[in-house]
Amino acid sequence: MNFRSKTCLLFMAASFTSCLQTEEVDLVVHNAIIYTVDNLFSTTEAMAIRNDTIVAIGAEREILNKYSAKEKVDAKKRPVFPGFIDAHCHFLGYGLSLQQVDLVGTKSFDEVIERVVEFSKNSKAKWITGRGWDQNDWEVKEFPNKEILDSLFPETPVLIRRIDGHAALANQKALNKANVTIESKINGGIIEMKDDKLTGILIDNAIGLVGKAVPRTNKEQKIKALLDAQQNCFAVGLTTVDDAGMSKSEIELIDQLQKEGKLKMKIYAMLSDTKENFDHYLITGPYKTERLNVRSFKFYADGALGSRGACLLEPYSDIIESEHYGLILNEENHFKNYAQKLLEMGFQMNTHCIGDSANRLILDIYAEVLQGTNDKRWRIEHAQVVHSDDFQKFGKCNIIPSVQPTHATSDMYWAKDRLGPKRVKGAYAFKDLLQQNGILALGTDFPVEGISPFKTFYAAVARMDSNGFPKNGYQMENALSREETLRGMTIGAAITNFEENEKGSLEVGKKADFVILDRDIMKVSIEELLNTKVIATFVNGEKVYGN
Repeated sequence: MNFRSKTCLLFMAASFTSCLQTEEVDLVVHNAIIYTVDNLFSTTEAMAIRNDTIVAIGAEREILNKYSAKEKVDAKKRPVFPGFIDAHCHFLGYGLSLQQVDLVGTKSFDEVIERVVEFSKNSKAKWITGRGWDQNDWEVKEFPNKEILDSLFPETPVLIRRIDGHAALANQKALNKANVTIESKINGGIIEMKDDKLTGILIDNAIGLVGKAVPRTNKEQKIKALLDAQQNCFAVGLTTVDDAGMSKSEIELIDQLQKEGKLKMKIYAMLSDTKENFDHYLITGPYKTERLNVRSFKFYADGALGSRGACLLEPYSDIIESEHYGLILNEENHFKNYAQKLLEMGFQMNTHCIGDSANRLILDIYAEVLQGTNDKRWRIEHAQVVHSDDFQKFGKCNIIPSVQPTHATSDMYWAKDRLGPKRVKGAYAFKDLLQQNGILALGTDFPVEGISPFKTFYAAVARMDSNGFPKNGYQMENALSREETLRGMTIGAAITNFEENEKGSLEVGKKADFVILDRDIMKVSIEELLNTKVIATFVNGEKVYGN
């Protein structure tokens, strides 16, 4: 072999060796259909993850040739999506509800009583508490009365909340414990009476009168609640939850559990509008760690439509004997004063608004404080019934609607009765809201609704219940496309949380929060969506659910 041949062979060998040299990463996901949810809504096949961050994403051979990994996940041509974000829920509340009597899905008050009695047999608690009944699902669509609870539990206080948390039924023992009588009054709430007797029904702020008498949940119960909620939420592909209303002590417990590595769920915490929270956080300012973000306050403008506490501009259409407009739960100055303080301290203001009167009130207060175009990302939570004159107010001041598609499909059976045929057209108007700023944040409000993001996806796109009713969908002019819905559950929610640079899409430099599903929700038939299962859930590149 001559010198030239030897030189050529050495060059080829060196080149081959160079080609075999790869970068070491911790995880490679490949053989996948990856929905990046980037600006182009592009799809690709593989990604490489080092530590907790995506370092490369692209074609199968491109990633496999360049990176060697300690672990490889063959997705087997299954779809991969950014981890789902629930933009409005009650994460701790859901976990605590798992320790109470479950009244969701009851078809009559008799069934409610049966569940309460069964629960009481195994409960050692001094109070019986529960949540989930909805009189709109019963044959007799009226609020229940406490008489049966009084007879069955004369010495045990009982407080059971309606599914939306804005109405509750208390027995006489519970009312006595809280010193609630026919003389009791409260602003922003109703203590229902008939024939000069308490019925036990409490609406909105009135619930707190009895709620204060319920023994406080201890630290161990809260830890169990958080970990139980995490387990169930990871199983449906949630990697970030926005908990809408938390106390300082709850924030500190979450922070502790996250730093101990026990709580891996990422949490965007909305602080309740309490004196304790204001006194602390309006001095210290926002607080952020890798998994916890505390930079917003949650306010309540009104109640819920199902319990007729939502505040409307015109009276409810299904109350004939008197004019009833619902309830504003606080003085206007309360919202105005704190809006200015939050602006000055860099906090986001998020306000629960169901009725068109509540939405108008808060939209106008926001506009007065924000003064036009801004990037403060203040939110209207629910934005459920909006007057036609008020939609444009979202766009003028860059106010973000945070909505829950399953509310539409839960309420559609009776919403027209409450609002009338004209006004209901401004309800659950997700497409109209999306067009104002090009952004929606989607959530569930669990435990008011179920925790599954696939129910959110189905309700937004199909606008039907699980039985396919109504056949052609509910007010389909306001249905969302699959892309719009996915964006609302990922990057839209991340933007709403000021977290778009770290999550919400699968791109280089972002945290490796993602889910692998058993079917492609962007392509399967509408009928198949609710059967979707999660194969695996990853947070910061760590598998937190799946085999």
